[in-house]
Amino acid sequence: MPGRTTRLRQLLSAPEILVAPGAYDGTGARLVEQLGFQAVYLSGFGTAASILGQPDVGYLSQTQMVERVTALADVVDLPLIADADTGFGNPLNVRRAVRAYERAGAAALHIEDQTFPKRCGHMLGREVVPVHEMVQKIRAAVDARQDPDFVIIARTDARTAHGLDEAIDRGAAYHEAGADVLFVESPENEAEMRRICEAFRGIVPLLSNQVEGGRTPTPGTGVLQEMGYALAIFPVGTAFAAAKGMRDYLEVLAAAGDTRGALGNLIQFGEFTGLIGLGEHTGLEQRYR
Repeated sequence: MPGRTTRLRQLLSAPEILVAPGAYDGTGARLVEQLGFQAVYLSGFGTAASILGQPDVGYLSQTQMVERVTALADVVDLPLIADADTGFGNPLNVRRAVRAYERAGAAALHIEDQTFPKRCGHMLGREVVPVHEMVQKIRAAVDARQDPDFVIIARTDARTAHGLDEAIDRGAAYHEAGADVLFVESPENEAEMRRICEAFRGIVPLLSNQVEGGRTPTPGTGVLQEMGYALAIFPVGTAFAAAKGMRDYLEVLAAAGDTRGALGNLIQFGEFTGLIGLGEHTGLEQRYR
């Protein structure tokens, strides 16, 4: 079987859209794989929320992200697409990030053209660096990769503060600098999404960021494919779902003093231990006993 980077490139070039749900921990990554998805996405938003309990506003370090990439890549064989924020500094920092993510097992990363400290792409208050600064970061990322199939995704956050024309122009410059996939963040209606796809159709694959309750429409993967997107990430819905489930469970416990009223909404102990690989562990114990 081809390696994960090669598989990701094959999936991106296929006529069918690639859907990559977000997972912020190993259990989530296992569920993504179990349910038949062909790639998994690791977001800075979800990682900041799960590790730090903080918003996605630049608190998360490269070391923390790389540790999470390593954990997810170790438990699933899916190509992993990972958020690398602004590249954690200047072009030399970007080089280090690409090498670290690649060693950790990612198949792709994306870097964005925001100023630091960055913000989630569906928050207001984002600003972008000059185009030439981001172009140098992309060139550094392309030069740094050891595996030529490792995918470099360039994201622009220019739409919200500077308009769609600026975002499309930046996308073209980033593709010329060597980006393999373009990520024009937070278009605000389907007409804008279609315009982005028309601008780059047949030139470079495009990523759509599908954030429930965010600034961009979520019309479904069939419509996104028809528009011309090659990749749709659903980065944070699993975190939202997990938080809702935990809150529901805790509300029952707080109100009733026991959890019997919550059992119908839980994965039970045996199923959960199976999900996280206890059977494989037990088999290895028997083998090496």
